[in-house]
Order: sequence, then structure tokens, then C-alpha cells
Amino acid sequence: RSRRGGTGRDRGHTGSAMDPPSAAGLGGADPQLQRFIEVETQKQRFQQLVHQMTELCWEKCMDKPGPKLDSRAETCFVNCVERFIDTSQFILNRLEQTQKSKSAFSESLSD
Repeated sequence: RSRRGGTGRDRGHTGSAMDPPSAAGLGGADPQLQRFIEVETQKQRFQQLVHQMTELCWEKCMDKPGPKLDSRAETCFVNCVERFIDTSQFILNRLEQTQKSKSAFSESLSD
């Protein structure tokens, strides 16, 4: 049901060879350079999330583009964005909990 050609090619993109290296992988590099790379990586991730959210909500809520949004489309967009943010936050929290439990498990094994 895609309305725009070629939009599916970067869906689900979580990382690639084009992503900048993590600051941890730079070893003894300049701390200012490490911070710059971290900030740029965060910006890139944010832009990817906005792109995914825009594409998803546009496909879901926009039946027939016109000069202005009707109330149904506006409500749909608001709900879609709110659910996207809620889902993203849930996933981040879940990953953080999983990472913490893995770290605690690894520490208990090394004792």
C-alpha cells in the first residue's frame, strides 16, 4: 500500500558499515573527537526514528492528501506518533533491563 516509490529500502535499518564507529572502539583517541562522534551518532539515530515514524504514520493515516488535514486524519496522526514514542520508549527500557540483568549475571558468574 505504499504511496511513495522506494521507501521500503531503509525500513528496519539499525546499523551498517556507514554508521560512524563507536567512541569505545577508538581506543586512545581524543576525548573531544569521541564526544563529537557520540553526538553525531545520536543525531543520526534520532533522524532515523523520525523518518520511520513519519513514513509509518503517513501510510496509516493519510488516505487522500489535500490542502489541509481533516479531524480524523489529525487524530490518527496524534495517536500514531504517541504510540510510536510509547513503543520506542518501551523497547529502550526493555533493552536496558536486559543489559542490566546480563551484566549482573556475568558478575555473579565471575565471583
